[in-house]
Amino acid sequence: MAALAAMAAALSGFAAAESITGTVINKTNNKPAAGDDVVLIRLAQGMQEATRTKTDAKGRFTLDVPDAGVHLVRVTHDKANYFRPAPPGTQSVDVEVFDSAPKVAGVSSEADVMRIQTDESGKSLRVVENFFVKNESNPPKTQFGERPFEFYLPAGAVVEGSAALGPGGMPVQASPVPLGDPNHFAFIFPIRPGETRFQITYRLPYSGNLKFAPKPTMVTDTVAVMMPKSMSFQAGPSAPYAPATEETTAQTFVARNVSPSQPLEFTVSGAGQLPRDNAAASAGESASAGGPQAGGNASAATDTRPGGGLGTPIDPEGTNDPWAKYKWWIIGGLGLAMAAGAGVMLKNSSGQATTVLPAAQAVQVTGPAALLASLKEELFAVETDRLEGRLDEEEYAEQKAALEVVLKRALSRRGGSEAPAKATQAGL
Repeated sequence: MAALAAMAAALSGFAAAESITGTVINKTNNKPAAGDDVVLIRLAQGMQEATRTKTDAKGRFTLDVPDAGVHLVRVTHDKANYFRPAPPGTQSVDVEVFDSAPKVAGVSSEADVMRIQTDESGKSLRVVENFFVKNESNPPKTQFGERPFEFYLPAGAVVEGSAALGPGGMPVQASPVPLGDPNHFAFIFPIRPGETRFQITYRLPYSGNLKFAPKPTMVTDTVAVMMPKSMSFQAGPSAPYAPATEETTAQTFVARNVSPSQPLEFTVSGAGQLPRDNAAASAGESASAGGPQAGGNASAATDTRPGGGLGTPIDPEGTNDPWAKYKWWIIGGLGLAMAAGAGVMLKNSSGQATTVLPAAQAVQVTGPAALLASLKEELFAVETDRLEGRLDEEEYAEQKAALEVVLKRALSRRGGSEAPAKATQAGL
């Protein structure tokens, strides 16, 4: 028995000393990225750096995995960070990186979309604003420097939360940095090749009407405003807004192909909140029972909870109407759902702190994977409800703790019964 116990202990120690291998490729020149820092981040017990190494001459690396928890692999190349999730059972992670520069040709603004509503008292406005930025550089490069993305907020705005989502789906909670002139900010976040989305939530004092004057920092394909039907929208004399949808529960106004110098003023008045679609709850229950998942069009169209509706939109590329590509983000509430669980404070090259959070992936899953997807969606919804003031700190802490306990139990059950490939698809 003693011998068996010793053997079991040895095998346990061997299992705990597993490793993750991978290769880092510089897609700017399609060559291996040699000498890049590679870090394994443990998303538990303080969310600390676990191990680190550097890539060899062929871009290869090996990281020791000290425990069976959820991790992130971070690669730093040319001052910009690149992340890949490493759930339990991950054995290999390949990472694509790019050369970077403060300004890159081919970076432009696709859309600036705003959700506006009053709080329950009617004495303040809640605004969730999403910026969509595309990087079509050739050869592909990352735009990163002291102010990779600049934007303006209305005077008097009090920021309550902000996030960024780069290509590949890793939401990052990042604070905007004030610049020299009033109401002018920047996100210190790399604009990688593909589409990057920034979100900021803020409050404004409100006495029944308020004038907005959006000020894009670059030519923008679409500027859109969504608000409850009970509120009124009045465009400025020269502002090119037009109604864009026939929604029964909200109204949307859109200006297209706007320049930084173009007048975009509008005034909102009245009070009201944007409703949460009851169909979302049914969709969530169906997912928990192994029904259609968020990756399906029907689910995406009906799940309008803040943090929900992250599936594939109808007409996702906007081939029928350029507005269609962004409509689903606004109707869906908060476009960048932020996980309440696994997050880690990191420092980039400028010293700006950010919190990296694993993203929910829009994949078709069933059984235990469906349960995990549902739990993650609930974590997203709890964090979003707190961000928008629907939960006080006590309620938030209670709900978050309960969901995290269930999530840990689901992960522990899942670890021995599913292949690593499926674990990777789950997005944790």
